[in-house]
Amino acid sequence: MRLQSVIRAIYPPQCVACDAQTEDDNGLCAVCWKDTQFIGGLVCNTCGTPLPGEDHGEVVQCDDCMTIARPWDTGRSVLVYNGVGRRLVLGLKHGDRTDLAPTAARWMAQKMANLALSDTIIAPVPLHWVRLARRRYNQSALLAQELGKAMNLPVCVDALLRPKRTNALEGHSRDARFAELSGAIIPNPKRAVQIVGRPVILVDDVMTSGATLAASAEAVRAAGATNVSIVTLARVVKDA
Repeated sequence: MRLQSVIRAIYPPQCVACDAQTEDDNGLCAVCWKDTQFIGGLVCNTCGTPLPGEDHGEVVQCDDCMTIARPWDTGRSVLVYNGVGRRLVLGLKHGDRTDLAPTAARWMAQKMANLALSDTIIAPVPLHWVRLARRRYNQSALLAQELGKAMNLPVCVDALLRPKRTNALEGHSRDARFAELSGAIIPNPKRAVQIVGRPVILVDDVMTSGATLAASAEAVRAAGATNVSIVTLARVVKDA
């Protein structure tokens, strides 16, 4: 306890989004908490985007999910991809902020607590090996591993492969994103036995159009998954 007190005195807990001191580790300060758009209330049951109105327990969908085929069953997201939420995602994705993964995963676990089915396995959206070599880690795999710990569920980090190197999707139209991801993600034949006959939770850092998650969901379906859910740290929301 004395050593911990000394360490705490030298390195006091800091907000995961800024340098402000906090009471607990891996949390947000009051200012960042106020400025973070956590998704709650009525949400689309398929992608997790926030919807107007009150949550009375009914299953509803957003306009996109009513018009775009989604090869998964349910989905949730923690944050609106804006302000602090965007900063956290970019820090995890491009800023070597791997320390954000445990906190983000705890938030994601809260969203998925009532959606996980018996015998569920968690799988991350994969990266192409070139991008993985440049970034040195797959942020979705980090989130998946921490989510597995938080939910006490098994994780298969290489359930999916990404043999096709795709162009960056930022700035592309929805149709262009789906076209670019066509055939880009496949099930790992070495891990099929872990997927077949089981529900799968797919994990990614952010959902924009849903093209990457759709390709991943189709791949785990092809591997024999019985039910597919998605969870992301953030969701791009129109007019947010």
